[in-house]
Amino acid sequence: MNARPLSLASMQRALGDGWRLANATRGVSIAYSAVFVLGGVAIIGGLLARGWAPFVLAAAGAFMLVGPAILAGFFGIAAAYEAGGAVGMAAVAAGFARASRALWALALVCGLLFMIFVTDAAILYAYMVGDTPVWLAAAMPAGDGVSRFVLWSAVSGAFVAFLLYTVSSFAVPLLCERRAGLVEAVVSSVKMVLGNFVPALLWGLLLAGLTIASVLLLPLLPVTLPWLAYASRALYRDVMPV
Repeated sequence: MNARPLSLASMQRALGDGWRLANATRGVSIAYSAVFVLGGVAIIGGLLARGWAPFVLAAAGAFMLVGPAILAGFFGIAAAYEAGGAVGMAAVAAGFARASRALWALALVCGLLFMIFVTDAAILYAYMVGDTPVWLAAAMPAGDGVSRFVLWSAVSGAFVAFLLYTVSSFAVPLLCERRAGLVEAVVSSVKMVLGNFVPALLWGLLLAGLTIASVLLLPLLPVTLPWLAYASRALYRDVMPV
């Protein structure tokens, strides 16, 4: 498969293209993103109600582990818009229907890594913070146990997230457009990330930083999630042209 080098210029173009497409499909993109906003409200609200305020940051980071599995919906919206057809929630379903079945295998891997991280974070929380409720106001001047939990859960999450990013960042788009089988898509993704390590790492940090911040400030998520999804699609098409 032919591939171009990943560069800062290509990332800048991708962000611009992603923003324009997100604006052009604002209604359906926000409606699709709202599903995940409601899920975030339920999860974060439940953690805060239980007095697990320090766990909220880990939960926001965990979204990065399941994020790749939802890209097919945004691919469907983008394809419908570029084809000049009706752009509605049916386009989301069409995106998943059009994707290779191997995408579900990769989504299963995402889910497995998500469960591993959440389990590890829960064990760390029980060991470092304990079962004493920590409310949001009390978590701000973080105590020693809270600080250690945030640090080590971030280290654990960063390792798992980088592993998943390397495997899926370009494999998911390839599978969404049926351009490769599972093994070829994963190998191509790993080669692209490791062969362009510094720019790929910067791109991953940008995606992670904006996504986690948006999950913590949930009203931002319907705006940033489509933008970053379409930007990822634009970058993939730039470095792996059809």
